[in-house]
Amino acid sequence: MAQRTLACTACHGREGRAGPDGYYPRIAGKPVGYLYNQLLNFREGRRHYGLMTGLLDTLSDDYLYEIAQHFANLDVPYPAPQAATAPVEVLQRGREIAMQGDAERRVPACATCHGKALTGTEPNVPGLLGLSRDYLNAQLGAWRTGQRRALAPDCMAEIARRLPAEDLSAVTAYLAAEPLPRNPHAVRAPVAAPAAVRKGRKPVQPAATPEPPGLRCGSAQRPVAGVSR
Repeated sequence: MAQRTLACTACHGREGRAGPDGYYPRIAGKPVGYLYNQLLNFREGRRHYGLMTGLLDTLSDDYLYEIAQHFANLDVPYPAPQAATAPVEVLQRGREIAMQGDAERRVPACATCHGKALTGTEPNVPGLLGLSRDYLNAQLGAWRTGQRRALAPDCMAEIARRLPAEDLSAVTAYLAAEPLPRNPHAVRAPVAAPAAVRKGRKPVQPAATPEPPGLRCGSAQRPVAGVSR
């Protein structure tokens, strides 16, 4: 599979460690359900990037799942975080939103779904650390404008639209500059995840997690036949 996925690593870096330009994110070690869902989203038009769509258009669900498994199983080191360039008060605001949310705007903390350490939760929620600020800005912008979508309820799109641009920028500044903890791996969701995530036609749904106050955000994907919840 390492040989078969050389087309992936040409952009996403050796072993999927991330591309050098900041826009091709790390895919090594991401939760298998997340990677599988994103491959389906690119193939089926919920995410837009012509090169990805062209690569995936003729591939079966089973093969996409094998690709997701391959990269999810790679455990390679993370690079040092980007040096913070934003003012201290901006970084503090970013940390506040990431760890506590914004109750006035009914925005949950990033940590609610992405884990207390922001390293992701199995099987479907990715980590937010170890990503470039350019990539984080691009993705939040895509959620905000509808260029990136998920199956309903599309909670990330709601969150991105509820926060003003300066707060989104503060969050990305904080996340890009935050070092990873000693254990950088995704953790189990608060409610036990299934013993295995199996292959299926449509995206994998995450195990149930507590809904953040003011936002029904249990999942960005729907349950499917043949894929355990």
